Amino acid sequence: MKIDKTAILGAGSWGTALAWLWAKDGRQISLWSNNPARAERIQKTRENSDYMPGLRLPESVRVTSELRDCADADLIVFVTPSTVLRTIAMRLQGALSEGRAALLSCTKGIEHGTGMRMSEILGEIFPEHTLAVLSGPNLAAEVMRNMPTATVIACRDPECAADLQGFLGSSRFRVYTSDDVTSVELGGALKNVFAVAAGASDGLGLGDNTKAALLTRSLAELVRLGSAMGGNFRTFYGLSGVGDLIATCFSRHSRNRRVGEHLGRGQTLQQITSAMRMVAEGIPTAKSAYECARKINIDTPITDEVYALLYEGKPPVQAMQDLLERDQKAEQI
Repeated sequence: MKIDKTAILGAGSWGTALAWLWAKDGRQISLWSNNPARAERIQKTRENSDYMPGLRLPESVRVTSELRDCADADLIVFVTPSTVLRTIAMRLQGALSEGRAALLSCTKGIEHGTGMRMSEILGEIFPEHTLAVLSGPNLAAEVMRNMPTATVIACRDPECAADLQGFLGSSRFRVYTSDDVTSVELGGALKNVFAVAAGASDGLGLGDNTKAALLTRSLAELVRLGSAMGGNFRTFYGLSGVGDLIATCFSRHSRNRRVGEHLGRGQTLQQITSAMRMVAEGIPTAKSAYECARKINIDTPITDEVYALLYEGKPPVQAMQDLLERDQKAEQI
């Protein structure tokens, strides 16, 4: 696969970091923002001060608010919030050449109501295009500092996966490949729900013993739900499962952990989100995961409590107590 031009849809922190990462060697990148004023400002100043202050974008990055400027790309990367991916993909649909561009989803989420993964939405809208997903413990703030990072690209076409691995990887951004799109995508989405729980534990000041136990049981729940949704349990022990779960539950850069921490300290969800520029995907994904678990009758006690925190206003102390008072049983992984 020959890639001369790459388009990144979404100029938040992760989209901006990827534009910088992949344009350092002079590659032509189009970075699309849904906000015309922001796109114009970034193009002029070469800095996304709203999301990535201090990071100067190379001159080979062209910032635009017009989707038609991205339609001739060989690789189109989706880094939009999960709740708007379908809308933006449908806006792009009419401009794309049939079956030409490869599509790479870096969006971590599950659609409300349908329970569809992001690649499934893209596959429905662009049935003739090759699809891949990227996921892993990839905190944008550390990528922009050029810290060593590993990720996984999953694609059912092994040749495409290998081509993307060679094109997008570098000495500080190590790319692994997989053919298990379902598991890689579910691992990246579901871990955000458990990061909210981990943050709530931090906000309550419950300590390392509590958090270690919570993450261990979160992994068991992720594997249980993810496998029931079509994933392979072995894949969940890789970068997009365990790796991403560890990073997002412990890092000070994790917005999902931060949401939970503020909840644990007594703030309301409305107070928290009104003060945030960036999207915390754990919020919508908690609702989707809760819906999916009920459709397929899977026991998800941690997800249920996170849903109650976010959507029912349940006090974090009560959520913790309800988890601890569940019936005693043998450990199952």
